[in-house]
Parts: sequence; C-alpha cells; structure tokens
Amino acid sequence: MIKNDLFLRALKGETVERPPVWMMRQAGRYLPEFIAIREKYDFFTRCRTPELASEITVQPIRRYGMDAAILFSDILVIPQAMNIEVEMKPGVGPWLPNPVRTQQDVDNVIVPDIDETLGYVMEAIKATKELLNDEIPLIGFAGSPWTILCYCVQGQGSKNFDKAKEFCFTQPVAAHTLLQKITDTTIAYLKKKVKAGVNAVQVFDSWGGMLSPTDYQEFSWQYINQIIEALKDDAPVIAFGKGCWFALDKMSNSNASALGVDWTVSPKVARELTGNKITLQGNFDPVRLLSPPKVIKKMVRQMIDEFGKDKYIVNLGHGILPHIPLDNAKAFIDAVKEYKS
Repeated sequence: MIKNDLFLRALKGETVERPPVWMMRQAGRYLPEFIAIREKYDFFTRCRTPELASEITVQPIRRYGMDAAILFSDILVIPQAMNIEVEMKPGVGPWLPNPVRTQQDVDNVIVPDIDETLGYVMEAIKATKELLNDEIPLIGFAGSPWTILCYCVQGQGSKNFDKAKEFCFTQPVAAHTLLQKITDTTIAYLKKKVKAGVNAVQVFDSWGGMLSPTDYQEFSWQYINQIIEALKDDAPVIAFGKGCWFALDKMSNSNASALGVDWTVSPKVARELTGNKITLQGNFDPVRLLSPPKVIKKMVRQMIDEFGKDKYIVNLGHGILPHIPLDNAKAFIDAVKEYKS
C-alpha cells in the first residue's frame, strides 16, 4: 500500500484534506544534484541506465517531498524504439538526422517489441519503486502521438512545426498511418510500465496547441483517446494538452482520470468547460516561479481557492525551467502542504 495516496485519491475525485502537488520536469535541470550527474553522463545514457534514472527520479522527492514522483525518461525513447534515429544535441535539443517525410519513410517505421527495445525503462521503474519504498505513487509517461509525429517529421524542435503540419495536410494517409503506429507502440509501452509498477500515467501533448480545434480532433485527440481507452482499466490516465483549452469540453467526456491545463486558461473557465466532472491538474505559469517566494505562496493559495481543493492536483502549467531558484520551488511545494481551506 502507498503510504501517501493523496495523489491517487485526487485522481479518483475523492474528498481530500488538501490537494496533492508535483511539478512537471521536477526530476531535472534546476537541481544541483541533477546537474552533477548530467556533467558525467550524456542524456540518453541517463535515460537508459536504471540506477541513474531512478536516482534522478527521487532527487526532488528527497529535497521537497512532493506527493508523487515522475519517472525520469524522455518522450523520444518511443521513436528510437520504432527505428527512428534520435540524438540530443547540446544547444539544439532533440535532433533527428533522417526525418520522416514520405510514405516510404512511414513504411520503414516499426511497431517494436517493447521488452527488447525499452526494457531499460521497466528496469528503471523497478529500481525507482525500491527507492520510493511505497511512500508515494510513481507516474509513468509518454508523449502524445501528434507530439511524437511533430519531432519525427520536423526533425527537431520548432516554433510552429510547419513541416509536421504540412505532412499531415498534404499526405494524410501517410500521417494517419504513422500516428497509428505511434499509438500502438505507446499503448504497449504504457501497459508494460503499469505492469512494471507505475501507479498512474500521463500523456504529454506538448504541441497540441499548434493545431486548430478541427485539426486537433483529427490528428491528435482521437489518438490520445485510443490510449486512454486502452489503459483506463489498468491505471489512471492524465491527459495534458499544452495550449489545448479549446478541447477541454471534449476531453472531459473521455475516460481520462484527470486533465492537465496550462496557464492560458483560468481555473474558473477550465471548470466551466469540463463541467466540474473531472479532476484538473495545473496550471501555475512556470516563469512565475521567478517571483519572490512570498508572492509564489500567495498565488498558489489563490490558485487552489479558485480550482477548489477537491478534484484538483497542483502543478505547473508546463515543465519547471532550469534557472528557477531552489527556494522558489520549495515555496511552491510548501504553499500546497500548508494549505487550509
């Protein structure tokens, strides 16, 4: 049994004494203990070495005592497993030397055997569960099929993912074939993660907001929903679409346990769009963590008041930034732990 099950109770919509809190990208680059590991090992070595991934996962828990841990990994381990080369270039970020641009490229993409290609992730989960010792739940994650497609086709990060969108709009058959292959791989991957011990999963649709509401339904949401349907009986699923407030109504009528929201939508509007029938997670602007700790605490309390303490998980509206002072991150977490309604 998990000793602190606040996060899991909030996902079920139960009444809680205070909302749970964790931060996207909490295992990472703002922590000096993470930077010490980063100086010794390159990015994908950290992802592929279970003892490193598990150590990085628990670092923020030791320091701040969040209510959930999220496994240190990357969304791009999926395309790597699917026979698509992915590098992490210093100063550039993700770099795919041979982007997917044609039907032939799509035909070369495989739906892999998860144990053979991503077994190291399952080992990292087992190692992390040992370190956590049932104190708090562990979250596993994957990128949404659309977000993965964005990198596979664009070949790197982008402000508008124009090549990815062009591919979808000019070669829709190839695009949907690729999206389905990514979806099938992601479902198999997340099911293995649950089997290995994660207590919940989150699907990150980081680039969903690049699409119009109509295109979002066609090229993103229908595939995320397949993942939710496939996983719903195995573990709670959180769907997080950055910039996708326009889809909250539709998303709230799914079998997701919670929806992540970013800072571009107010708690009031997010609750109205979802009819207050689903747990919401978010939505503090990560840059706001550069405000003085006193201001952060005040704003966090206000945010909880506006969302309401039940059916709510406190989080940022996107990943924590590398240059956030440690005391400011602490103020964010402490404000939630000290919350009294």
